[in-house]
Amino acid sequence: MEYKQQNGSGKLCCKGCSRQDKKLNTYDWLADIPNNAEESDMVEIQFKNTRKGYYKNSNKIKLEKGDVVAVESSPGHDIGVVTLTGRLVPLQMSKANYKPEAEVKRIYRKAKTVDMDKYNEAKAKEHATMIRARQIAANLELNMKIGDVEYQGDGNKAIFYYIADERVDFRQLIKVLAEAFRVRIEMKQIGARQEAGRIGGIGPCGRELCCATWMTTFVSVSTSAARHQDISLNPQKLAGQCAKLKCCLNYEVDSYVEAQKRLPSREIELEIKDGSFYFFKADILTNHITYSTDRNFPANLVTITATRAFDIIGLNRKGIKPDTLAEVEEKVEPKKSIDLLDQESLTRFDKRRGNGINEIPSNNGPHNKKKKKISRPQINISERSTSPQAQTGSQPQSSDERQRPRHNDRPQRNSNRDQQSRNIDNNERRERPNKNEKPNQE
Repeated sequence: MEYKQQNGSGKLCCKGCSRQDKKLNTYDWLADIPNNAEESDMVEIQFKNTRKGYYKNSNKIKLEKGDVVAVESSPGHDIGVVTLTGRLVPLQMSKANYKPEAEVKRIYRKAKTVDMDKYNEAKAKEHATMIRARQIAANLELNMKIGDVEYQGDGNKAIFYYIADERVDFRQLIKVLAEAFRVRIEMKQIGARQEAGRIGGIGPCGRELCCATWMTTFVSVSTSAARHQDISLNPQKLAGQCAKLKCCLNYEVDSYVEAQKRLPSREIELEIKDGSFYFFKADILTNHITYSTDRNFPANLVTITATRAFDIIGLNRKGIKPDTLAEVEEKVEPKKSIDLLDQESLTRFDKRRGNGINEIPSNNGPHNKKKKKISRPQINISERSTSPQAQTGSQPQSSDERQRPRHNDRPQRNSNRDQQSRNIDNNERRERPNKNEKPNQE
């Protein structure tokens, strides 16, 4: 993508951009597409303030956004700036309801140095002409205000923009102005909103006025837009810098009208056993309505949802009067936790676990009990009943038994091997005679 400086704006920008001081700028998002300017012969040209026109590029001049051109006018020629070319121009023409005349005006050429000199000379006379024209209108006692003057590019014609609340007969004014300035005179009436857009300024929202930046058409604003949005009808708050109702009142009125359809009528009364409730106010976007027990002033205010209001209206039509206007609160059972950590103790890993042999076990739980360790050898019950040593007394332990571990902490894998060796020792003791045993004497 190629970038260039657009007509001394001081900033690098693409072809679709233009200088920020141009009011009602149209962004050409197709400008960087190859051969876009050749798709249509029509070109959008902007003049002083918000005046725009559509001209035919019959000479196939290579034009880009921001070029200064000389166009056909009646009489002579005018100087303007190209604001749009290519495929978007027919769309803009249909959007602006532009109806081409029998003969479409043409683009002569790109502005030359001679053309720019005449244009600058004529533009320098505009302010002085406006001041003198206001004096002439005041001398003729005309109820009008001349807001601006625009000279044509060649200086042969001047357009006077005026504001008037009533119909004005300015035929005598045109004659006096033509004699005073020696140019062709054209009177054009504008509204207060257009004048504010021409002057510009900052709105109460902190941003630049919409009429001075992007608005191309002005729609009438009525107080019904404020009523639909439940805005207090205070002229000081509803009026803009043009002393008319703010244009932004129309931006959200459609959403409020659509949301208001989901609310019951304000004329319907809600009846309960204790009395009747009347509409007081409504929060349209949240679907909440406030009712009062008195028609004229707020008393015993109760705020309910639109769903509850429709339910009460349905009950009243059936002849049923509820006890209260408010919704009946249903007891909601607490939901059972599905978190597995809630079923366990956070201190379960902090319990003491001993590793000693003769340590006394703790009574914290069935899983934490440990058997008391005993140093004496374990003898099977079968050995006590069958072996002769069990009858006479304890027998000295063999060397194998001394070497065998006496506690229960041996590994599990050696348990079977120790049991087999113990059985073999027991069998040897049975077969071996006891030397200390005395023979029975009868």
